Amino acid sequence: MEKMKRRDFLKKTSAATLVGGAALATGCGSGQQNSRPSARSDRTYEWRMVTTWTPGLPILQESANLVSQWIEEMSEGRMKITVYAGGELIPALEGFEAVSQGTAEMGHGASYYWAGKAAATQFFSSVPFGMNAQQMMAWIYSGGGLELWEELYAPFNLVPMPVGNTGFQMGGWFNKEINTAEDIQGLKMRIPGLGGKVISKAGGSAILSPLGEIYTNLERGVIDATEWIGPYHDHLMGFYKAADYYYYPGWHEPATVTELMINKSAFDGLPTYLQNIIRTAAARSTHWVLSEFDAKNNEYLQKLVNEENVKLRRFPDSVLTTLRGYSTEVIEELIETDAPSKKVYESFAAFRKKVGGWTDLGEKIYYSGALG
Repeated sequence: MEKMKRRDFLKKTSAATLVGGAALATGCGSGQQNSRPSARSDRTYEWRMVTTWTPGLPILQESANLVSQWIEEMSEGRMKITVYAGGELIPALEGFEAVSQGTAEMGHGASYYWAGKAAATQFFSSVPFGMNAQQMMAWIYSGGGLELWEELYAPFNLVPMPVGNTGFQMGGWFNKEINTAEDIQGLKMRIPGLGGKVISKAGGSAILSPLGEIYTNLERGVIDATEWIGPYHDHLMGFYKAADYYYYPGWHEPATVTELMINKSAFDGLPTYLQNIIRTAAARSTHWVLSEFDAKNNEYLQKLVNEENVKLRRFPDSVLTTLRGYSTEVIEELIETDAPSKKVYESFAAFRKKVGGWTDLGEKIYYSGALG
């Protein structure tokens, strides 16, 4: 009897593997795949992609260039995408509107830059004291997050999808020590998204500026502090020359998803196989981006500390506790006044609770050193 059960199980899992493989081959999406036949033709498509990143920015702008390259290769030249860095075709932070209106067919950036268009966009980039990279991607791909993201963007004539994840970030560069929560009062900090609203609630001023302006603003005292990403990019940007203290952890962005957004009318007009090629390229980039950050951040952290004598500081527990409290207030105030944000956050919070037990059982114990 047990042998028969095992044989039945193996047959079912083999069939499921075949079905799952076929589903994966059609692209990583929300399940709302186009049902039109994917017959190939000789028609070619020439699109434009705008990004929020500076020209030549490692990993992030690189990701946009690779996505363009991969799509052209997989489509055997039937789809060619010209990539424009921030400021080359449009200003860096105007991509949402440009892609929505069809000025460009694609945009590459981070969804929290578009909070002024729809507040709920922020939940698809990073949430202060929220989920880590693995959990965040699980929510998006397997927990209903992508469907909500697509629903939110549809009225803007946009189709969104993940195209990267920075993983855990640093807390930022400061020209003053942060010993208590009172030290944040009056602080002018470049910080986007929900984290910026937390800083404002703590008595500081949150400023959103494109990457190309951050160093100059920090050096000239226009801002007192800035967060960017982590050691690799912070070293390349030279922030250690303009600020005295480098703080951790990155409470505001424990895992930041970057996005590829596509003009929905243009996307719907593509044959199915090209839609799936785009989704596949974006999914490949998501893994590549996180791998690159993990591979490089510690190397450059050591350079900052050992070669540039950067003063590494940990936010005191009392400061983190205060910021966590403000984060809860910011989110509660947002979901009370914005129905889409409430809907998205309820899904986010439910999934975080659901996945948390498994994380505590395995990874949390592992990283605590309990396994040697």
